[in-house]
Amino acid sequence: MNSSSDPHSKHPREVLQVAQAGAVVLPVCDHYCGVEARMRKSLTIQADMHEEFGVCVFDVTFDCEDGAPVGGEVEHAHLVRELVQSADPKARVAVRVHPVDHGSFHTDIEEIVAKVGHRLCHVMLPKVESFDDIDKAVRAIDQAGATELAVHALIESPAAVHRAFEIASHPRLQSISFGLMDFVSAHAGAIASSGMDADGQFSHMLVLRAKLEISSACHAHGKVPSHSVVTEFDDTYAVENAARRASQELGYTRMWSIHPAQIRPILAAMAPSAADIERACDVLFAAQRAAWAPINLGGKLLDRATYRYFWQLLQRAHATGQPLSEDAKVFFE
Repeated sequence: MNSSSDPHSKHPREVLQVAQAGAVVLPVCDHYCGVEARMRKSLTIQADMHEEFGVCVFDVTFDCEDGAPVGGEVEHAHLVRELVQSADPKARVAVRVHPVDHGSFHTDIEEIVAKVGHRLCHVMLPKVESFDDIDKAVRAIDQAGATELAVHALIESPAAVHRAFEIASHPRLQSISFGLMDFVSAHAGAIASSGMDADGQFSHMLVLRAKLEISSACHAHGKVPSHSVVTEFDDTYAVENAARRASQELGYTRMWSIHPAQIRPILAAMAPSAADIERACDVLFAAQRAAWAPINLGGKLLDRATYRYFWQLLQRAHATGQPLSEDAKVFFE
């Protein structure tokens, strides 16, 4: 399965050329925390689960927007910087900064990105309204010396949803998240509070439409759509059900966690089944033996579009730490 002139040994990514949807593969869970004790605990949980699964299965995002006490933004930025600096080099750590038009945005960039940007996997930009907001943030990040650092955007208003395709087109953008609570609040009572619930957010048409717009915009531009939170963090069934619906019905490939108890349910819901993984391996190995030409497998004609689908499924299996055969593991060495 190594790279060579022999088409039978070529790696799927060489042959299938995943240029848009699926071009970026991220851990399926993004865990948010803003209180020091919880931030430290999250890093410990991430390291333990990395050892358990053999791959980093969730990102830890330190929150400077809602996590910082009013008037204590500078001190909180210092704390986040120290935690990022002390994290294991293998850790995937991100930071949610203040909105680009907030007075503390540049403080976050100067105190965190400029000093430990090389240790971050991305910067989350909240309350993004336009392509220009991302451009402005990227210029500040680049001036801080983090010219390769990816950015993620949090869309939280009806106007931002309207511009989702434009926002998703930014070349430095890696993922878009949906800010459910602020989106509902922005409608001035026109959406019932049930639209923020675990079930209600999948039935209210305005909320559902926003989720579909964001997901579609991300897939159109090869970015990762990240689903909103479930606030009922004690109800693991609600979390897993929401993650499964977001994945299977709306095309989301990532989801926020706001409590450690939500991480494993999200992983379970977004991971491919054992049967799907076995099928993906059968298809990819058969395709590789056929030098990636069309094949007849079980009475079905399969070609590169099908191979691409199953390669993306296998990538998701790996990203969620699912058991793989020794042959399949070679793809990820």
